[in-house]
Amino acid sequence: MPQYKQFPLPDTAEGLTEAEILTWHVKPGDTVTVNQIIVEIETAKAAVELPCPWAGVVTELLAEPGQTVEVGVPIITIDTDPGGAAVAPAPVAAEANGTSSGKIGEEMPGGRIATLVGYGPKSGAAKRRARKDTAAPAAAPAAAVAAPPVPAPAPAPVAAPVAAPAPVRAPGGYVPLAKPPVRKLAKDLGVDLYALTGSGPDGVITREDVESAVSAPAAAPAAQSFVDNGTRERRVPIKGVRKATAQAMVDSAFTAPHVTEFLTVDVTPMMELRAKLKNAPEFRGVKLTPLAFCAKAVVLATRRTPDVNATWDAAAQEIVYKDYVHLGIAAATPRGLVVPKVRDADRMSLKELAVALDELATVARDGKTSPADMMNGTITITNVGVFGVDTGTPILNPGESAILALGAIRDMPWVVDGEIKIRKICQLALSFDHRVVDGQQGSQFLADVGALLAEPGIAMTY
Repeated sequence: MPQYKQFPLPDTAEGLTEAEILTWHVKPGDTVTVNQIIVEIETAKAAVELPCPWAGVVTELLAEPGQTVEVGVPIITIDTDPGGAAVAPAPVAAEANGTSSGKIGEEMPGGRIATLVGYGPKSGAAKRRARKDTAAPAAAPAAAVAAPPVPAPAPAPVAAPVAAPAPVRAPGGYVPLAKPPVRKLAKDLGVDLYALTGSGPDGVITREDVESAVSAPAAAPAAQSFVDNGTRERRVPIKGVRKATAQAMVDSAFTAPHVTEFLTVDVTPMMELRAKLKNAPEFRGVKLTPLAFCAKAVVLATRRTPDVNATWDAAAQEIVYKDYVHLGIAAATPRGLVVPKVRDADRMSLKELAVALDELATVARDGKTSPADMMNGTITITNVGVFGVDTGTPILNPGESAILALGAIRDMPWVVDGEIKIRKICQLALSFDHRVVDGQQGSQFLADVGALLAEPGIAMTY
């Protein structure tokens, strides 16, 4: 008989609460194998491909592309025994106890470890789950082999416990209780199961409920991803990267007291050094940008002012000073603003930083930055100069104490040795958390970065 299993949306990164369905790679009726990629989702910061935890046949997709789903809510139903022979594989934690799936790596009830594709092996010896329809002793299976075939029971009493699991909390309420054939009928007829009240046992929605809804007055249409109300306006739901970015910026702006300072720098020597290095054999083929020089200046300046690389821990009432620099680079992508990190940037040479920044930008533009690569940064650079902007007042990344805005480099008049000359001029803006960084420390850090860009040879003294 069919064995229906529902795959709940897993937590693909620490703290994930929801994700948006981007693209399904399967459809009802498709045969899938274990670890086959079945769907692409968008978390708060990145697109992630999810593999299938079981082999079988897809019977229903429980979420549409563009729909936001909470962690633990089923997104697909799979028949793991399409051939008809009943099997009893161990269920995942969400199926066994009706609760949401745990975070990856956590031990769940029964000793299983949560993974991206289900749950790891249970500790101890493997045990066969006892059948509910028999109380035979352990020796009974041997006798059952020789017994004549028994006709399959009626579908209703067997399928009900599997196809109608306990309700799970969804973004707009509870997941409607309905068997796969009823869900398919509702989809074919355009009936919203969330708007129905089931007349079956335990509130299960029946075929009659769906057919009755077709003849009932039409309900208000569901919210669309794009709504044109005829007044030359359009409304787009706040979700995905935009929702996560907005919440992070609000949390930062109203938690950390921001101070922003500005500095205008003559970076002509830096640009001259850049032109020389681009022709050097060791930099051949390396994309050496002003951002790479700024990154190197930032990691060097943190040695003299470690406060800008610290974190305010409100829960523990401590300031955490870090002896490493995980440098965040704010990047504009088709999915929105993301801030991937260059790990241990303070240990890298200028060439290594340039290569790392180029790779980071390429991955970010493709929308393939993993959630792990955007966590646990210590200080950030936002390069607004690429848009021709002189500078701005950047908002701190939550958990960090400083962010530097790098403005556009322009040819401007500048006084040199009492004479006005055309020089390469750039504006810097540093925002910092005044709980951690005092004005003197913030000013010293900004002045050090400016000095390193104005005269790269100063780096020899650091």
